[in-house]
Amino acid sequence: MYKIKIMELNDKHFDVNDIMIGLDIGTTKISIMIGKKDQYGKLEILSTGKSESHGVARGIVANIDKTVFSIDEAVKEAVNKLGADISDVYVGIAGQHIKSLQHRGEIVRDNIDIEIGADDIEKLKSNMFKLITIPGEKVIHVIPQEYTVDGEDGIQDPKGMAGVKLEANFHVITAQVGAVRNIVRCVEKAGLKTKGLILEPFASAIATLDNDELREGVVLVDIGGGTTDVAIFLDKIIRHTAVIPFGGNIVTKDIKSGLSILEKQAELLKIKFGSAMHADEQDNVIVSIPGLRGREPKEISVKNLSEIIRARMTEIIDLVYHEIKVSGYEDKLMTGIVLTGGGAQMKNLKQLVSFITGKETRIGYPNEHLGSKSKDMVVSPMFSTGVGLVLKGFERKDYLNSFENEGIKQKPKKPEDEPIPDGNGILEKIKDWFTEDI
Repeated sequence: MYKIKIMELNDKHFDVNDIMIGLDIGTTKISIMIGKKDQYGKLEILSTGKSESHGVARGIVANIDKTVFSIDEAVKEAVNKLGADISDVYVGIAGQHIKSLQHRGEIVRDNIDIEIGADDIEKLKSNMFKLITIPGEKVIHVIPQEYTVDGEDGIQDPKGMAGVKLEANFHVITAQVGAVRNIVRCVEKAGLKTKGLILEPFASAIATLDNDELREGVVLVDIGGGTTDVAIFLDKIIRHTAVIPFGGNIVTKDIKSGLSILEKQAELLKIKFGSAMHADEQDNVIVSIPGLRGREPKEISVKNLSEIIRARMTEIIDLVYHEIKVSGYEDKLMTGIVLTGGGAQMKNLKQLVSFITGKETRIGYPNEHLGSKSKDMVVSPMFSTGVGLVLKGFERKDYLNSFENEGIKQKPKKPEDEPIPDGNGILEKIKDWFTEDI
């Protein structure tokens, strides 16, 4: 635990029990977001911290020590700004190892005189966590699509209904146990405690999408450094998820290779002059790259740079479009595509996506649920996941409080509350905190 003396913030003392912390462990950066709810129920960002990620490759921890160091740097920056103790964090999980599938489950109830309750739904969901998966993988999220009661389908919420046979279609998401454990190890070695693991597209969605988009159909495309996450929503339910093993880093490597320059030079060129679509006014623009060890400076055509970027971004978008087609929801996405993540900042990317897919496209900023005082702190799409993790933490807190308010001493146990076997007790819980609002 990081212990910093309690300080005044915005001329008011705040209770550390009221704050929520999100930790985004990405391929390019590691960021931490600390926030609380204001009097209007909006999220107020109290502090942020960011560091360069050195031990993560395509969303998976590749070096424990380097990842711990990067987490430590980000946390120190955040707590020094905040002036308070922090310990429990909600951690995002992503990477190539994340897989999804559709499955149907059913249960037969003993007594038709008793209405269908939360226990029956939890029992139905519990069976999904027992699905036989590939060795080394485990079900981490089970998301109901729709229910069927005694043959009557299309039911969104069967609670209170009478019936014997309860069925449901589920969107099931799995992850590699080893990858999950490594994330938790890194967090614990950095002096923190993993309070919950949340799939990053879920977090990004709650931070950037509004209710109309979630209801009418939308594709969230989160472009990170190592991977691109795709999530399709309709009727406020996630319908399809996919992970594409390419992100902003592969674009940088293409630039490095195509122009024969250093990787750090390629990254700077991408950020300052890169564009997903070539503009005519750039035809004669030349950028001079300093030479190494007395060599002559190298001149780079911005037009050539844009062509390299467009080729790779077109490939990534084509893969995204393929996922949209195979999902079966292509014609039902009334609100189009929302781009977020660090890669969404690429100039003219929105236009390229619209050109390839034919769908209306916008950039998703993490300000959907932010108070006015916090919007200037996290204006970039690269912070969507971090903000979303904090929001999901408060969502989970409200979920638990609802049981207490109803006088229920102990909430029904969910299968995601069961530990993954580990001799050292490193990973105690993997929980499904994707609740009913999405």
